[in-house]
Amino acid sequence: MTLEEAFGQVLRRKREAVNLTQEQLAFEAGLHRTYVILLERGLKSPTLDVIFRLSKALDILPSEVIREVEALQSISSDSSPLDEN
Repeated sequence: MTLEEAFGQVLRRKREAVNLTQEQLAFEAGLHRTYVILLERGLKSPTLDVIFRLSKALDILPSEVIREVEALQSISSDSSPLDEN
């Protein structure tokens, strides 16, 4: 699993946990709905700014998102996240 795919899974779980649609999350974070869709599908890699904006919209700490992405990615991959470019 790539970091992008892991981030997408975490993002979707967090969004669904607070009962937001992709469109609502995008609006709250100041992003386009299709960008949120691409993030959740693991087709785009978020910038640090986007991670912070999404986290604020979800009312969670950015570090919580990163921690869950790291855990999910390390469980499904033998390689270090830093080895992938």
